[in-house]
Amino acid sequence: MNHIKYELQSIIIGNGQNGDTSKLKKVHNFLRGNAQASSKPEEQKYLKSEEESLLIDFATKENLIFLVEISEDLFISEGAEQRVYRFDDHSIIKLNGSVFYEYWLDYFNSLLIHNYFFNSTFYEFLGFKIIHNEVFAVVKQDFIIATETTNLDLLKDFLEYNQFYHVRNNDYKSNSLGIIFEDLHDENVLCRDGLLYFVDTVFYITPEFSL
Repeated sequence: MNHIKYELQSIIIGNGQNGDTSKLKKVHNFLRGNAQASSKPEEQKYLKSEEESLLIDFATKENLIFLVEISEDLFISEGAEQRVYRFDDHSIIKLNGSVFYEYWLDYFNSLLIHNYFFNSTFYEFLGFKIIHNEVFAVVKQDFIIATETTNLDLLKDFLEYNQFYHVRNNDYKSNSLGIIFEDLHDENVLCRDGLLYFVDTVFYITPEFSL
């Protein structure tokens, strides 16, 4: 697991080699640099609203505003954190307001971790969209059609084999990696032809991540 942790640290808190020129990594680098610059000796953190204001200014200057109109005719589903739309015959787009995260940086950390682990459901960041004064990240992902109901016991076995251990409800943690992995119910992990596809993931890094 040490090599996995090193590679993830390189991606999240270093320059890394995974998607350095992508829009996703470009935004992540900005947010991480802004968080470091905003840190105070007394360890007081800036507000998410302040982070978001700086983020939109950056996105506007860097042409990272998603200008394509999203038709409600293409709407598929909605959860607490996002709205899902059909994009084409093979993919969907998701509008995520990062409500599960304390900061936008945490959301982009989660995207990078997801892309490291789950190439089959890779997130492509397309830009930001502002709807009724709310900010959403727009991400594209392959559309997975489940062929069977996900067996949560088998999912648990799979996760524990990979050293993510059950904490409560549908939440897991890897102490060795310093990563929390949450909300793994059968709508967020689909099963197609006996294979698991992680389509909606919520990752958090803990203080142990950087040790």
